[in-house]
Amino acid sequence: MTRKKNTVDVLETAIPEDILEILLRDHTYRDQIKHIFWATSDYESLGQGYQYTDTIECDKIIGNNIIIPRVLKSKLQQNNRVREMAEVFTPAWICNAQNNLIDDAWFGCKGIFNIVIEENNSWKVNPDKITFPKGKTWKDYVRDNRMEITCGEAPYLVNRYDTTTGEEIPTERRIGLLDRKLRVVSENTVTSDEWLDMAQDALKSIYGFEWQGDNLLLAREAMLFTFRDFYTAKFGKQPTKTSLKYAAYIISWNLWQMDGLKGVIPGSCHIIENISLFSTVTKTPCRGCEQESFKYHNGKYCLIKDWKAKDPQTGKPGRIIRYVDLIK
Repeated sequence: MTRKKNTVDVLETAIPEDILEILLRDHTYRDQIKHIFWATSDYESLGQGYQYTDTIECDKIIGNNIIIPRVLKSKLQQNNRVREMAEVFTPAWICNAQNNLIDDAWFGCKGIFNIVIEENNSWKVNPDKITFPKGKTWKDYVRDNRMEITCGEAPYLVNRYDTTTGEEIPTERRIGLLDRKLRVVSENTVTSDEWLDMAQDALKSIYGFEWQGDNLLLAREAMLFTFRDFYTAKFGKQPTKTSLKYAAYIISWNLWQMDGLKGVIPGSCHIIENISLFSTVTKTPCRGCEQESFKYHNGKYCLIKDWKAKDPQTGKPGRIIRYVDLIK
């Protein structure tokens, strides 16, 4: 897998098609192989296969480079998405400062991974191996769950580039939640097998959801390339295709497409029409939408995996649950 030179954009032609196929999966449909859908009108002028409700298929995106990060989109496209979807991305320095607050609380002290430099909205990386407080281990940190809601291109999770400027960020300076976990994995493992085992646990601990399908694919690609980048930085070579495929599988579960206010696939709630014996039509709206509640929606509730629990049917790690059932 390679990246287009001198750009933050990941070309879909740089990803083997069988791996791209995995990155496009929507696992909420369980046994039915179905992809995430566009959920944006930005591509409708391209014709069939690019409409709002169409699923994103490999042959529609390979070779044409139409899915690009927000920073590379035209100002008109950016403004339209702000107006229609309230899409606003956060600068890397703010992501870093907020991610630092999470680690300050977890470690019980400040400046673990870096120190914020407020004068120029930057940060100074701590070059020393990360140490852990009494009663906590590096594996505890790697396996501790994190989630970014309405994640867009996932700038809080992975920091390959600044989503507002397009500036590429070297691996050793990255500040995303997954970046920090993979740094810790690299500092505490020796062999490739050890690294992969713990890096997969790191991936399983990172969650996020997004409405628009193009953003979701960009986030999933960024997660996969981050996994690849840290492995390459550690071992001087790329991970095997088998390792990349399993990483893509984890990512396709943990970053999913959802209406965050309802817990369902975007736009899946609907009016139910009933025709009586005398041809009288009654229309019943979605109860959850009427009550503005997480409960009672007739749309497709999204499924995720709890990788730490066993599936009651198969006995294997990875219990499938509805996201809405996690909401108290």
